[in-house]
Amino acid sequence: MSLPRTLQRIAATTTATAAVVAAVLVPGASASAQSYPDKPIRVIIPFTPGGGTDNLSRLVGTRLGEKNHWTMVMDNKAGASGTIGIGEAAKATPNGYEIVMGQADNLAVGPLLTKVTYNPVKDLRPVAHVADQPIILLTSTNSPYKTLDDVVKASKSKPGSLTYASAGAGTVSHLVVELFNGVAGTQLRHVPYKGSAPAMADMLGGHVDLMSSSVSSAIAQIKAGKARGLAVSTAKRSSVLPDVPTISELGFAGFDVATWYGFFAPAGVPDSVVTTLNKAVNEALPELKAAINAQGGELRVTTPQALGTLLQSDIEKWTGVIKAANIKLE
Repeated sequence: MSLPRTLQRIAATTTATAAVVAAVLVPGASASAQSYPDKPIRVIIPFTPGGGTDNLSRLVGTRLGEKNHWTMVMDNKAGASGTIGIGEAAKATPNGYEIVMGQADNLAVGPLLTKVTYNPVKDLRPVAHVADQPIILLTSTNSPYKTLDDVVKASKSKPGSLTYASAGAGTVSHLVVELFNGVAGTQLRHVPYKGSAPAMADMLGGHVDLMSSSVSSAIAQIKAGKARGLAVSTAKRSSVLPDVPTISELGFAGFDVATWYGFFAPAGVPDSVVTTLNKAVNEALPELKAAINAQGGELRVTTPQALGTLLQSDIEKWTGVIKAANIKLE
């Protein structure tokens, strides 16, 4: 039975009024979802300019800006193995205008080894997985160490005499070598730096014997003939450095470790913002496949939930490795 026309007009007016009241009671709720982003998005890069994290962040951030007509502001906040930048992002206003390029280093490993100002699971929200890549052990082309076997033999003959640089204590590049020390019976001595760029400079200059690095941070120097790749940490060789053997195939079967990169936002960021950012990143990544591969990475198009699951599983994995290797806080 239909309502009389007068009652229909009253009902329509009431519904419209209720919608207006709802919008007033929840200021900007629908408008922000529809207009986001309507101002610059700050991308916190927790390492120094010139390193692998910086390169990847700028590559993806620039494409997001070009593709969506967004203003993306890249901001390097280095220090404490990447945890300073992550901590700043965790404390940011959860409105989607400040995101950070997180990774296994400062989210799954760092908090297990050093005191940080954030809980990677409770204080941050996964947004979009970007890429995975292996860790590579390398040295200067002027170095006497031509192979991984040379390094093993030299370390065993004079334990603790060989040094290796990394982007910082508590990074995956640090932990991979400590894991290798346990497997190979070597005693390579760690020298942490505040980012890959200064670590690379000192390795090339002969101030440290070796470097453990993401492939993206090392590939340019290897291609230029200034550095020599000795081995990669994953079960399969890197597609961009196919001549560099894996640790596993060099006699340490089962050695298989990778690092990953992904965007995170402060906890409490609206679902609509996460959806918008995830969709934008996932649409941009296939267009960047060649560029990401050239930097030594493999792109990953996934959901925020999948990135969160990866973080949780990595925390569990590295907790076991740290305990087994008896690695202490630095």
